[in-house]
Amino acid sequence: MSEKKAGLSGDEKGHEAIAALEGIAEEIYEAFEKGDIPRMKVPVRNKSNIEFAKRSGVWKLGKDTSDRTAKKLNGALTLLRTMYLVKFIEEMMDGNKTSTLREMYYISEGWKHGHFSAQDESNTLVEDLEAATHLLREEFRLRPEENGASLIGNVVMAEVNRKGETKRIHCSRDIGDAGYTIPSNVERDRLTFEKWDADFILAIECGGMFDRLVENGFDEKYRAILVHLKGQPARSTRRLLKRLNAECNLPVVVFTDCDPWSFRIFASVAYGAIKTAYISDYLATPGAEFLGVSPSDIQNYELPSDKLNEEDVKALNEIKSDPRFDDAFWRSEVDMMLESNQKAEQQSLAKYGLEFVSSTYLPEKLTDMGMIKK
Repeated sequence: MSEKKAGLSGDEKGHEAIAALEGIAEEIYEAFEKGDIPRMKVPVRNKSNIEFAKRSGVWKLGKDTSDRTAKKLNGALTLLRTMYLVKFIEEMMDGNKTSTLREMYYISEGWKHGHFSAQDESNTLVEDLEAATHLLREEFRLRPEENGASLIGNVVMAEVNRKGETKRIHCSRDIGDAGYTIPSNVERDRLTFEKWDADFILAIECGGMFDRLVENGFDEKYRAILVHLKGQPARSTRRLLKRLNAECNLPVVVFTDCDPWSFRIFASVAYGAIKTAYISDYLATPGAEFLGVSPSDIQNYELPSDKLNEEDVKALNEIKSDPRFDDAFWRSEVDMMLESNQKAEQQSLAKYGLEFVSSTYLPEKLTDMGMIKK
C-alpha cells in the first residue's frame, strides 16, 4: 500500500475498499453467468515469492499469483467464504461498525457452509484480501484484539473518537505515567500529528524499562518520544513508528534485550517481517537503528547475564543467514554472543543503580549515534 493511499480521507478509503471488494465479487458472479468456473486471483504469500529488497531495505512480495477456483471443493469453499466476508464488511460500513478478527470468526458460524473451522483460516482470508486489493484490514473495518502499546513525549495527537469528534491529546501533559495508549487504527482519517517538539523516537521492548525512563524524566531531558513496543510490536505500533518517522522526520532508535528474539523485534520494526511482506512499505521503518543491549555491551559494561539455551543458539545461527542482519556489525555481535554464550535483559543495567540507564548508558550511546547533541 502506498503512502498516497494511506492519506485518503475516511470516506475515500471506505469507497475504495467497497469498490475493490465488489470488484472481486463481480468477477465471481460474472463467471457464474457465463458458465465458467469462478476464480479469484491472489498474490502468492509463501517464502518462494518473498525476497529481501536491499534497495528499499524491507521484505517484499514478488509478482507470482495463484488462482482460487471453484473447480475443487476447497477452492469453492474459499470463494463462498469470500462472498460472505465481502457482504459482512459492506454491512459494517453501512452501519458504521467495526469488528475484531475474533468476532468475525465467531460471526462466521452463521454463514452456513461458509463458516471457518479455526481462526487461522479467517485471518488468512483477510490477509489474502489485503494483498489482493492493496488495502488494509483497517480499511475493511477489521481490527485485532490487541491495541498497540504506549507512547509518551512532546507530541500532540488529534484522534477521532467513537462519536466522530476530534480530541487533541498532548502525549506528555494530558496523560498519566502509563502514557498515551496507541489505538488499533492509526491511519490519518483517525489520527494525525498536530505539533511535536522532539529530536528522536526511542522504541523500547520492555514495559519495565519504559516505566523507568518515564519516571526518570528521560523524554523531557533528552527531547525524546518514548514508545513501548510491548514485546513483538503490534501492527498499529509499527505503523505509528513509520508515520512518525516519515511525517515528522523523527529518527527511530530501538532499545531491546540482548537475545536473538529481541534482535528480531528490532528487525520487524526496521525491515518488516516475512508474514507481512505484502505491506512492508506500510509497516517497516528502514532507517531505524539498533541501540542495544548488544552482546558487546555485556562485556563492556560487565552486565549480569544468563547462558544461552539450545533455542537461543539455533535462533542466532538462523540470524547469521537472515539478510536483514547481513552487515559487519551484526556478524561480529552474533559471533561474539555465540562465543561468550551469554544473553542479558535491559534491566541488567540496574546493576549500577536506577539512574544509570537514563543518565549514562543511553546518553552515551545516543550521543555517539548523533541523536543527542553534545
